[in-house]
Amino acid sequence: MSHDIADAGLAELGQKRIAWADTHMPVLASIRERFAKERPLEGVTVAACLHITTETANLLKTLVAGGASVAACASNPLSTQDDVAAALALEEGIEIYAIKGEDTETYYRHMDAVLDRHPQLTMDDGCDLVSRLHQSRAAQVPEVLAGTEETTTGVIRLRAMQADGALRFPIVAVNDANTKHMFDNRYGTGQSTLDGIVRATNVLLAGKVIVVAGYGYCGKGVSSRAKGMGAQVVVTEVDPLRALEAVMDGFRVEPMIDAAREGDIFITVTGDRDVLRAEHFQVMKDGAILANSGHFDIEIDLPALAALAEGRRREVRPFVEEFVVGEGRRVLVVAEGRLVNLGAAEGHPAAVMDMSFANQALCAEWVLAQRGSLEPRVYDVPADIDTEIARVKLETLGIQIDVLTPEQAEYLSSWTVGT
Repeated sequence: MSHDIADAGLAELGQKRIAWADTHMPVLASIRERFAKERPLEGVTVAACLHITTETANLLKTLVAGGASVAACASNPLSTQDDVAAALALEEGIEIYAIKGEDTETYYRHMDAVLDRHPQLTMDDGCDLVSRLHQSRAAQVPEVLAGTEETTTGVIRLRAMQADGALRFPIVAVNDANTKHMFDNRYGTGQSTLDGIVRATNVLLAGKVIVVAGYGYCGKGVSSRAKGMGAQVVVTEVDPLRALEAVMDGFRVEPMIDAAREGDIFITVTGDRDVLRAEHFQVMKDGAILANSGHFDIEIDLPALAALAEGRRREVRPFVEEFVVGEGRRVLVVAEGRLVNLGAAEGHPAAVMDMSFANQALCAEWVLAQRGSLEPRVYDVPADIDTEIARVKLETLGIQIDVLTPEQAEYLSSWTVGT
């Protein structure tokens, strides 16, 4: 079996949507053009565990243009766009194992199908593929030259593996590139999270109290966009510096137990578990909406919410489930507590994923060029790759910037000139 998809009849639609996204991804397109000429990934098998979206499709096409043999599966059970999966399998001939709404057993079966290709390079989003490889298929690990990781949660898990001495091959933390987290996490997550909530609920954001849990780059983006839509934003944090930053950015900061009493919409973006718990559900308003934009569905304690509801739960709209707690208060969960921007919408805009996936493609090229010289640890994206992606992105936007004069460059590198 070379693919497992939901509906082959969606391939034509998927192809159109992939082409549309490509028009908004000029940096990746320029890399694809060069890859097709130079073939830097020739003979390499890539196992990709990513959200199967239009933007990811253009990344996978770039890897193929560079000479790679690619097999891909979904990195979240709800993040697959079935038309894109069909187009990749039937129009592009790429091995795809992904179905929107797949159960846990299918999710891992698809991951194993990708690993059955015995990859030399992994491309992960959340570290599930790398974790599966290390824990369940350890005999294959020596075959892997290196990997890349797309998201914050995955990098956290990889650094924990490194600290435990468990990581057995080098991985580049693509998420930590400036041209990834400063734009993808902030502008991409900010816009697409609210897009997912609005698509699922059709709720008016203006005038609502929106509680944002976590003030990293994703939380900053969500808070900023919610404020721009007319919402009153409350931020919850455990980090004093981030909490202070939120205050200085003009947001109220409160403990979650206080915010829970006044929030209309709750959005978790922390990367940690049980951010919204039973004690919070018990004091929420009737009709409170809960959504998660962190990678895994553990930020909202759904088992605790289900226990409080005592069986009083039902789907009230596509991707919206109602839980009735206490004396009849309704708590609404969007997209099963999974990534709301992909579960209930289309994920990040292509223009921002252009930079993220440019990092993926160039880092794949870089780790293969460094083969044999890298240790089994987490690496930052090389600064020259980060800078070049920013330069090309500005160029594609028709924006020019200043260049240091020789005197300015000399001054910045000297220490002898004073007042």
